[in-house]
Amino acid sequence: MPADLAVIGLGPLGLPLAQAAATAGIATVGYDPDERAVDALRAGRPPQDGSLTPAGLRRMLAAGFRASSDPAELGRARTAVICVPAPLGEDSALDLRQVGEAARILAGRMRPRTTVLLESPAYPGTTEEFLRPILEEGSGLRAGRDFHLAYAPSRLDPGSRTFNCANTPKVIGGLTPACTEAAAAFYGRVTDRVVRARGPREAETVRLLETNYRHVNIALVNEMAVFCHDTGVDLWDVIRCAETKPFGFQPFRPGPGVGGHGVPIDPNYLAYKGRSIGYPLRMVELAKEVNDRMPRYVIKRCATLLNEHGKSARGARVLLLGVTYKPDIGDQAGAPAREIAARLLEMGAQLSFHDPYVPQWHVLDRPVPRADSLYEAAAASDLTVLLQHHRTYDLQGLAVKAQLLLDTRGASPAGTAHRL
Repeated sequence: MPADLAVIGLGPLGLPLAQAAATAGIATVGYDPDERAVDALRAGRPPQDGSLTPAGLRRMLAAGFRASSDPAELGRARTAVICVPAPLGEDSALDLRQVGEAARILAGRMRPRTTVLLESPAYPGTTEEFLRPILEEGSGLRAGRDFHLAYAPSRLDPGSRTFNCANTPKVIGGLTPACTEAAAAFYGRVTDRVVRARGPREAETVRLLETNYRHVNIALVNEMAVFCHDTGVDLWDVIRCAETKPFGFQPFRPGPGVGGHGVPIDPNYLAYKGRSIGYPLRMVELAKEVNDRMPRYVIKRCATLLNEHGKSARGARVLLLGVTYKPDIGDQAGAPAREIAARLLEMGAQLSFHDPYVPQWHVLDRPVPRADSLYEAAAASDLTVLLQHHRTYDLQGLAVKAQLLLDTRGASPAGTAHRL
């Protein structure tokens, strides 16, 4: 069966796009070489990272969405969107191997007049300098003449009840004006507003600017958290007052570190790209340095709290609440909980965890016991540490039950817990 759309990569980037397209009535096929992932989707079992709910998957399948590991499916699509991961390599540069492999698989089956879109993380210049040659060599077609090529940065807000593909403006930048309009014609079917960038490089840099804006501001407020604690100032009250200013200020809140598929990655490869052309992006690198040391600061606060109550970290029973990178989803990508847990284990703490979205958790290649009864576990633990504020957590009740509660998210009522 022909499809209007082929989504390549059925992970945290691809599945939400496929869901939006299927909801909009677009005949959609999702391609992924992982046969087990494809079989699970066909059976109605979504990934555990929270990118798709079981009910959402059922609606997609009912709307005609098909998951496949057969590359031949790609040759039947009018539009193909590459949504595969592009993680960091050991040298802090983007590893584009999966993007290249997806492009080669697509190129061998691509028809003239196909619209090819890239949503994976990318350097400025990736679409033109990396993706275009692979597609042209493998297909014998010329980008901008025989097929359309554009970049469209992902702007997902996983777990959000407010923002989705439909009401989040989509930025696109095509190789030519005709490529931009072809991309706009597709995205106009799944989103309320399309924003045209001057070209692919500008669109690629949009993602970097947006996530580094967050990274730098999170670093600022994390540094303020340490400063305010050391000077006896209630930072959370400071933020509450500051956010009443109707101009010139946007509130950011501290935490135990940064996680996810964007913030901890984008600053690294932007800084790497900056160094590769002769100068460092010092603000970005400093923000990374500040945010990377927050897990160690949390450990310091844990040890201090235990010592103040006559206990040592060695042998202390420590309960970690929320081990995902974002509230109300199961995705653990880049979450600081893993580093914090590893350091606590190395200090000799007896560790347990609770997370409504994570049934099993391993740290340092060993399982961490999961608390079945949250309140009983908090009461039995020498220290309870809130790392992620899921909606299901009753922090007022937890503060009453816990012997000691360290709230790294500032979510507990004032005076009920020790806050970061």
